[in-house]
Amino acid sequence: MDYAVIAAELARHGVRVAPDAVQRAEWQARVHLDDQVFARAAGASTETQASATRYMSFVLEGLGVADAKTVEQVVEWRRTYNPPVGLWTTRDPQALEALALVRRAGARAAAISNSNGSAETLLASVGLGPYLDFVVDSGEVGVEKPNPRIFELALARAGVAAAEAAYIGDFYSIDVRGAAAAGLRAVLLDPGRFWGTRDCAMAPDLLSAVRLLVG
Repeated sequence: MDYAVIAAELARHGVRVAPDAVQRAEWQARVHLDDQVFARAAGASTETQASATRYMSFVLEGLGVADAKTVEQVVEWRRTYNPPVGLWTTRDPQALEALALVRRAGARAAAISNSNGSAETLLASVGLGPYLDFVVDSGEVGVEKPNPRIFELALARAGVAAAEAAYIGDFYSIDVRGAAAAGLRAVLLDPGRFWGTRDCAMAPDLLSAVRLLVG
């Protein structure tokens, strides 16, 4: 997410926060959304407006924004901001190095995304397209994580067995459980150390996750 643009919007409402504070609040919001929504409702979609609203509300809660009107206005701003990709307009600072490490290990790299059909275009726009073998977008294939079917589609496209593949994600119920149900090894990203103890491998950042998998 573009944390700086969120901080700028909050400033318009008199809330002064640094982008790195927004980032930490977003890390924690993932855990709240997962525990309170996705873990409790099997098959709950990540791509509904209700999920997006809860997500942003949790981010604001983490920043101490309690004024109901401000929350409502910022949630509405987020809903209409920069369609179809919204706030996802920046890349992980370690992405290129991590993908290069995957290549040096002789492995293939792909993205499996719950999205609205814009994932491949978005990844290309931030410079990652040339480093990915393919992108599987739920908006195009008609099935979302954690349904193991979306992982199976990726395995088929890659031409590898589940035991030969791994998945790195930032939501436990969506990414880790979905990948594990399809037979893949999964690593959960936990940059803020908010996830606590989980029954999977965990890493503080993307490069560490890749190193955990390929050595």
